[in-house]
Amino acid sequence: MIRIVIAEDQRLLRGALASLLDLEDDLEVIGQAADGVEALDLIERLQPDVCLMDIEMPRLSGLDVADKLKAQGSPCKVIILTTFARPGYFERAAKAGIQGYLLKDESSDELAEAIRRVMAGHLEVSPELVFGSMREENPLTAREQDILRLAADGNSAGEIASSLHLSYGTVRNYISEILNKLEVKSRIEAVRLAEEKGWI
Repeated sequence: MIRIVIAEDQRLLRGALASLLDLEDDLEVIGQAADGVEALDLIERLQPDVCLMDIEMPRLSGLDVADKLKAQGSPCKVIILTTFARPGYFERAAKAGIQGYLLKDESSDELAEAIRRVMAGHLEVSPELVFGSMREENPLTAREQDILRLAADGNSAGEIASSLHLSYGTVRNYISEILNKLEVKSRIEAVRLAEEKGWI
């Protein structure tokens, strides 16, 4: 029996997915989470084989949870379900070592089959998401992404500098370079654009 946790902030969709997957003889939904923090807690407590995870959830995103599971060396396989073909999302998902990256509008039969294939060691990715991800390369370096993420959380240049053990001037230079690369005039615009593209 393949044991599954579903993490999805839309209650109706989460319930529908659970009901459909429970109809399969070899699949069992053992937990449901409404946000990333809840998902992480359920995975640690219930030790499922697979977690189906939405990307955009409150508190922690699906990609944040995947990152944490990878860092912990969790055996739980992660399948991301998304409506977004954003380039940076696919890039981050691949770095987080996820085993599946699928569109939410797949049929329940296709999803059940994808879960079985992931459990058999395959990588499952919707072709549309791969092509969507090829459209635009993330222009930001890993360090620039870190700085912009901290800026997105409302940190000042001074706070970013102390958090990353950099000098204030270095952070100002990085921010100036980020604005140039993204062709925007402010940090707020830079954050909005990078989040829209899935680059942070």
